[in-house]
Amino acid sequence: MKEKVGEVFFIAMDNPAIPGCTISKAVHDGANDIICFSLSRNTDISAEIYPYHKLIIMAEGVIEIYGADGFRRNLHTSDSIITLTDTPMGIRTAEGAVYTEVSIRRRDIMNEAIKAGEVFRLAEIVPYQDGKIVNMDVVHNDKMKFVIMAFDAGTELSEHAAPGEALIFVLDGEGVIGYEGKEHPIKAGENFRFAKAGIHSVKAAKRFKMALLLTLES
Repeated sequence: MKEKVGEVFFIAMDNPAIPGCTISKAVHDGANDIICFSLSRNTDISAEIYPYHKLIIMAEGVIEIYGADGFRRNLHTSDSIITLTDTPMGIRTAEGAVYTEVSIRRRDIMNEAIKAGEVFRLAEIVPYQDGKIVNMDVVHNDKMKFVIMAFDAGTELSEHAAPGEALIFVLDGEGVIGYEGKEHPIKAGENFRFAKAGIHSVKAAKRFKMALLLTLES
């Protein structure tokens, strides 16, 4: 992955817009591409047809996804959507936006709770449970997993090694990421990256939700 390792960061701040331009940055190349997009005001990615879904995770701003037969969906900061396949899909913005896009191929297994073409918030998919950690696989294959986790206050994942590279999206609350012997307080809207085999832990200082995008390719 082409993001900083072992420190808290914010995808939107690291990908500022250039007036009149659309910028794309490959975060991970492989079976499931991960790309960060920064769109300046009044820019448009023309509608194109793809044979696979795309998961879009908004970091900042507002976009409109548009397609055939009057399809229109507005996404704001913290919203997500899985785009439709085999039909034109375009993205435009009046005020500018930064988002992450993950390719979801036909062989990938997608959770039935997620419906393509519907706007949703990752933080609202998984509930908190008293004294528990709740996990939901949103989509996975043998090379990638995207999972949402809800930690009740005081719960934690003990120190362990990452089986692959991982990108964290904090969705709600506050937590502490332990990484290679150092603790990193982290809150909603922030991000963190683990390197493959990085020793890490996760503690919920308060109730805390995060999404973890794990890649299992070298």
